[in-house]
Amino acid sequence: MPSGPMMIRRRPVLLAGAGLALAGRRAAAQARAQRLDFEDAAAGAPPRGFAFALTGGGAPVRWVVLEDPSSPAGAKVLAETSKDRTNDRFPLAILESLEARDVAVSVRFKPVSGTVDQAAGIMVRLRDPRNYYIARANALEDNVRLYRVVDGRRIQFAGADLRVPRDRWQTLGLWIEGDRLAVALDGREFFTATDRTFAEAGRVGLWTKADSLTHFDALEVQALR
Repeated sequence: MPSGPMMIRRRPVLLAGAGLALAGRRAAAQARAQRLDFEDAAAGAPPRGFAFALTGGGAPVRWVVLEDPSSPAGAKVLAETSKDRTNDRFPLAILESLEARDVAVSVRFKPVSGTVDQAAGIMVRLRDPRNYYIARANALEDNVRLYRVVDGRRIQFAGADLRVPRDRWQTLGLWIEGDRLAVALDGREFFTATDRTFAEAGRVGLWTKADSLTHFDALEVQALR
């Protein structure tokens, strides 16, 4: 049975299993929304509209569009394909078209392989490749975590242990407004947190770790103000 909309208490944002929706006339008037499904991108090449960067060490990143007919959002997906096994290596795909302070983001992801890690992440309020918030799902560890990355160092401040299956499409959602953050998996909110480290607007984007081969699709971003 498909999951219905997941409401984060009485906040105006609904993180649904397939993406994002905004309720309320005022919020709708203020919102700037976009969806990226990579269907118009060339397979084997990086998609337009993204900047690519690295937190930590290891080889340069290699984000490219791949063909994956299993994706519900269309056969083209985005993945970081270098498979570098450096443990403290975090490839970033940063969306260039939007900068926001308060934002709701969701992405479909499928963990495919990785011996060091099988991770998928969403970044918000990114100042630069060494400073941002991230919600991360991990198929090797079966957990979802919320971190702040400060001067390149990850610091966990919330999380939940739950099943993150490999080779299955799932949806990760991250909502941030003011100092409040909420994280959802497949349309269900699992935890919230408060943090004031990054109070200003920043970029949003996608994140992986080490040798993770993770397919991403249907990235939806909704700026709230």
